[in-house]
Amino acid sequence: MKLNTETSDVQTLHRDAVQRSTSAQMKRPRPASHRIPKWAYLLFIILAGFVTYRILQHRAGELKAAQPAARPASVAKVITKDVPVYLDEIGTCAAYETVLVQAQVSGVIITRNFQDGSDVKKGDLLFTIDPRPYQAALDQAKAQAALDQATLKRQEDLSARKVISPQDYDTAEANAQKSQAATEAAQVNLDWCYIKSPINGRVGLRNVDVGNLVGPSTPPLVTILGLDPIYTDFTVGENDLPLVRKYLGGPNIKVQTYLQDGSITPRTGDLYFIDNAVQPGSGTVKARGVTPNPDRALWPSEFVRVRFILDILKDANLVPSQAVQVSQSGPFVFVVKSDNTVDLRPVKPGQRQEGDLTVIESGVKPDETVVVTGQLALSPGVKIAPQPYAAGSPGNSEQSATSKSAM
Repeated sequence: MKLNTETSDVQTLHRDAVQRSTSAQMKRPRPASHRIPKWAYLLFIILAGFVTYRILQHRAGELKAAQPAARPASVAKVITKDVPVYLDEIGTCAAYETVLVQAQVSGVIITRNFQDGSDVKKGDLLFTIDPRPYQAALDQAKAQAALDQATLKRQEDLSARKVISPQDYDTAEANAQKSQAATEAAQVNLDWCYIKSPINGRVGLRNVDVGNLVGPSTPPLVTILGLDPIYTDFTVGENDLPLVRKYLGGPNIKVQTYLQDGSITPRTGDLYFIDNAVQPGSGTVKARGVTPNPDRALWPSEFVRVRFILDILKDANLVPSQAVQVSQSGPFVFVVKSDNTVDLRPVKPGQRQEGDLTVIESGVKPDETVVVTGQLALSPGVKIAPQPYAAGSPGNSEQSATSKSAM
């Protein structure tokens, strides 16, 4: 019991000594080597700034990723030039002249001087009818005319001496004139034995051969067609008559003719004729142009395409036809601004022109830039990555269909 009490006293004394030692250490001042150095504060500031910069950079990247990328689109400038106001029609060609060569005297054909389908000139010999009977008739008429002239001269001498009556002199004078007329008629019949081409043109297939007996009552010997120039016949719908009448008689009215397959360049001629009445049942008016045809590329009765040019539109604004789109509000185009954003612009399209261009009557200005392809992905204010438009490049089928519907 005593031993336990002593042990407890020793433990108590030891605990009191430890507490006094700890209290003394706490009251003792901290050594200078345990203070935080200044470079630690600087390092902390640098690390905090770097973390803040990375956070801001990450947020900026997120904002940039959230913005839509520039849409690719092909663009073209608005073109300004003179273009025609026209109507496109279907027509046929017709010979400028058609001659049915007919025998004027009866006789047997002894020569043929042309090849079927060849070109002939005015005055070229085509056929020869046996001239011998007509040469004999001419010689007889000349002889009679010479006799009558001699008789008239004698009657003049006798009349001057008043030996004959005035009636005898008048009879002699009449006979002389009659024989002279008979001589001229015989000469005409002889000339008709030599059948010549009355025009420049192309002969068709002959209907007679050498040895055939022909005359005024027989069918035509051959047909000759004048092909240069050539007529272009077409019709104008009655709905277009007000427009045609507006420009009819103007200096710019022309008729342009070309083949369906485009094998020849369009040939421009003059308007020759337009009918004075609408055809019953068809509601069209006949018209005819005169077209140059020096190489005989156009043939009679051949179907052709006709562009009836009414006037010339000065300084018209044109854009590629694909640029014109259609919405519920009507036709429009996307106009590119200086910052490559687009603006939707309502327009009033006119006629389509050569080179797949469309006249814009209102809505765009010269030298403005319009979007030609890629419109389906655009809306007002969207930024694009513009690329030059190459005419003839394949486009989106939907865009092409929309562009055609705009016309």
